[in-house]
Amino acid sequence: MALLEVKDLEVSYGVIRAIKGISFQVEEGEIIALIGANGAGKTTTLHTISGLMKPDKGSVIYNGEDITKKPAYQIVSMGMAQVPEGRRVFSNLTVLDNLKLGAYSRKNKDEIKDSIKYVYEKFPRLEERKNQVAGTLSGGEQQMLAMGRALMSRPKLILMDEPSMGLSPLLVNEIFDIIRSINENGTTVLLVEQNAKKALEIADRGYVLETGSISLSGDAKDLMNNDEVRKAYLGE
Repeated sequence: MALLEVKDLEVSYGVIRAIKGISFQVEEGEIIALIGANGAGKTTTLHTISGLMKPDKGSVIYNGEDITKKPAYQIVSMGMAQVPEGRRVFSNLTVLDNLKLGAYSRKNKDEIKDSIKYVYEKFPRLEERKNQVAGTLSGGEQQMLAMGRALMSRPKLILMDEPSMGLSPLLVNEIFDIIRSINENGTTVLLVEQNAKKALEIADRGYVLETGSISLSGDAKDLMNNDEVRKAYLGE
């Protein structure tokens, strides 16, 4: 049984069909890359999976349960977290308070402390800046904070939306190394990313989304060697 199964999903903005009946699945332990151009429907797909949007048709099955109509806060409590596009940290709160908000669905204080320790191990810079107001962090540090905040809910599945956006090449490499490390520690990753080359380098499998439909799918290495993918998304 797949950890996540998306079946015949259709999503609209008014009369505009943004997602046109897509189906895909994510197995436990995988990194799955969802790549495509701007406006292809990648963020809409993530928002629908995490409960921030409701589909017109189709279903989202997570860990064997239909979550299509569940509100986002319940889905977080079931073990799914999202790192939103643009980071969306709470800019007037400290780094530590941002992390604590990521654990709002949990009650065991000792476990929350353990999770903060885990996040600091993954992101040492966050520990250095734990009392700093999040709005004063650099873009890369805010991205780390958004990822760390999502990890505070101890997700089985983490959805990441454009984690490398706006970062320097050096920081992009660091962020992708951390994503791989998070996965190696047991968290399944669904990664939406415009940097298709970096995404496919760390992914097990990938799906190509074009104007709301999946046009290609397969092993990540096969997609990297696909002429259409190389021309359209890898700049080759």
